[in-house]
Amino acid sequence: MALAAAVSAGAQPPTFTSKVEAVRVDVLVTDKGRALTDLGRNDFEVFDNGVLQQIDFVSYEQIPLNVVLAFDMSDSVAGDRLQHLRSAGAAVLGGLRKEDQAGLVTFSNPVVLGSALTTNRMPVREALDAAGGAGNTALVDGVYAGMELGESDVGRALLIVFSDGLDTVSWLTPGAVLDIAKRCDVVVYAVSTGRAKPEFLRDLTSFTGGRLFEVERTANLGAIFLDVLQEFRQRYLLSYTPRGVAVSGWHRLDVRVKRKATVKARPGYLAGS
Repeated sequence: MALAAAVSAGAQPPTFTSKVEAVRVDVLVTDKGRALTDLGRNDFEVFDNGVLQQIDFVSYEQIPLNVVLAFDMSDSVAGDRLQHLRSAGAAVLGGLRKEDQAGLVTFSNPVVLGSALTTNRMPVREALDAAGGAGNTALVDGVYAGMELGESDVGRALLIVFSDGLDTVSWLTPGAVLDIAKRCDVVVYAVSTGRAKPEFLRDLTSFTGGRLFEVERTANLGAIFLDVLQEFRQRYLLSYTPRGVAVSGWHRLDVRVKRKATVKARPGYLAGS
C-alpha cells in the first residue's frame, strides 16, 4: 500500500463508497461530564433529516478498534516535541487491547505509511521510533491517508491527528477531504500546537463527531492521547438503515437519548455519488 504514491499521483480524485445501506454513528453520552455506559437500543432515538429511524444495532465496547496515528513530521517537529510525540504514541499503543489494531501514517513533504493496521504493536513502535522531522507539512494529504487506513479493515476506526502547523504542500484540497470525512465512518480527534487557527482540523473533527485540542506545549501530549482513547471506548456504535429519506445528498443527523444527558455525534453524512 503505497500511500505516498497514491496521494501524489493526481490522476484520480479520492473517493469513498457511500454507505446509505447501513449508517453507523458513534455516539458519546455524558451526564455532567461522566460517560453513561448502561444504555440500550430503546434509550436512543435517531432522526435522519427529521425522520425518526428504526435502530437496528447498538454496541458498547464490543467491537475491536482500528486506531490510526497520523503524525506531523515536518522540520518544526524536532527535539523535545518529537520525543513527546513518540512517547504519546507509545502510550496509545500501550492502552490498546489484544484484539485492537493500530497503524501509523506520518506526513511532511511525503505521506508515509509507517505501519498498516495490525494487532502486533512492534512494527508500529519501530516505525514511530524511526520517524524524524524534516520538510514541509502535507496535513490534508496525511489526514486523507489516515482515514483510508482506518477504513481498510473491519472495526471501529479512530484517527488521532497531531500537527503543529498549517498545511503547506498538500495536493488534495481541504474541501475534498472534508467531503470524504462526511462519507466515511472514521471518528477524528486532533491535537494542534500551531499559532494559526486550525480551521481544517476544527471542521474535520466536527464533521466526524470527534474533538479538537489546541495546546501550546506538548509535554502533556501522552495524557491527552490516553484521554482520547478512553473517551472513544466510552462511545456507543449505532446502526440503522435509512427509511423515508432521500438516497443522496447531505443527511442531517440528530441523535437523542430518553433521559437528561449530553449527546455528542457527527452532525450528518453525505450519501450518493
